[in-house]
Amino acid sequence: MIACGLDFGTSNTTLGVATPAGPRLAALEGDKVTVPSAVFYGRDGAAAIGRAAMGRYVDGYDGRLMRSLKSVLGSPLIEEKTQIGRAAVRFRDVIGDFLAKVKTRSEAATDGALEAVVLGRPVFFVDDDAGANARAEEVLREVARKIGFAEVSCQFEPIAAAFDYEQQVSREEIALIADIGGGTSDFSIVRLGPDRHDREDRAGDILANDGVRIGGTDFDRLLSLGELMPLLGYRSPMKRAGRDVPSGYFHELATWSSINRLYNARSLRELQEVRREAAKPALVERLIRVVSEQRGHMLAMQAEEAKIALSDADETLVDLAWLEPELEVPIDAPALVRHTGELARRIAARVGICLKQAGLGIGDIDAVFMTGGSTRLPHVHRAIVAAVPGARVVDGDTFGSVGTGLAIEAGRRYGH
Repeated sequence: MIACGLDFGTSNTTLGVATPAGPRLAALEGDKVTVPSAVFYGRDGAAAIGRAAMGRYVDGYDGRLMRSLKSVLGSPLIEEKTQIGRAAVRFRDVIGDFLAKVKTRSEAATDGALEAVVLGRPVFFVDDDAGANARAEEVLREVARKIGFAEVSCQFEPIAAAFDYEQQVSREEIALIADIGGGTSDFSIVRLGPDRHDREDRAGDILANDGVRIGGTDFDRLLSLGELMPLLGYRSPMKRAGRDVPSGYFHELATWSSINRLYNARSLRELQEVRREAAKPALVERLIRVVSEQRGHMLAMQAEEAKIALSDADETLVDLAWLEPELEVPIDAPALVRHTGELARRIAARVGICLKQAGLGIGDIDAVFMTGGSTRLPHVHRAIVAAVPGARVVDGDTFGSVGTGLAIEAGRRYGH
């Protein structure tokens, strides 16, 4: 039986395979071990995934792009249908299409059928709703069984990251695992060590688990609202004193999972009326063009790219010439912090909750292990480190630690 660990992420997905020589990540798109969690459906219903999906959208192919698929788990949307070409397809089946292609590519890379899987899951798919969390996990399990996995189980994503980190630990320690991904921020406190590595039952080593539904896509959304959406009329006045252009359109356009809701005739009719009543109609005209040409995902991509650029640079330039000649907006690092600093503080606040749950003090943490793309944001990284100032900081594989750890767990549960 070939066993694997599948990290289906809000932004990116990886799959690790358990082998006698140890875990390894499968190539999922060319030679890359990550694949963006995106699907593009052409008008004929044919699906492309990952970078190819986003490439077709950017190149203007006729069809529909869907990203942040994981965000519908735990929400009523998972049972609803969405229009794809002439067919109405359930969101759970869209997730199934994506994961089936990931499985097929992994099997081609490993030369064998993948029969058993450990699925990564956030500590909370949904905050403060045990029922929704249980339903989200069950849907994920059902999708995995439907695409051909005979054995299916789950593991918390930060615990999986801990198992990856444990491979480099030379002595026993207590580690805080911070997994800050595209949709959720998850923390675990785990007792690790070389003598514990091969134990089948690690339940006693898991001292605390906590999380919050805040991730990289929330940073994208707030950066877009703060810097890009004002160019389309966000918070601009209407002719009638004391009123602004309705904000709902901009919030949907800045949120990956809701962009497609605007692509309909009713929204366009409403926006034409808004333009007539707007004090600055030229701004709303830009908004109408984005919606009518279904280019909302382009704006979201550029907000994401700007956020990523500001992880390493003091300033970046967003080129919007595709919308209007010579239209561009510079964004600097202080602006990113200004718009998203509260998110960083809310994420770091979960560390204290974890410590209390584990019955530990700040000084009891030996190391903090960082994984997930959003740990690359300097103000997020600083906020977490400040919560455990005496701990050694270890930066893991940003996108691969969870998938590798899930493969380790798959090897334990199902053999190699």
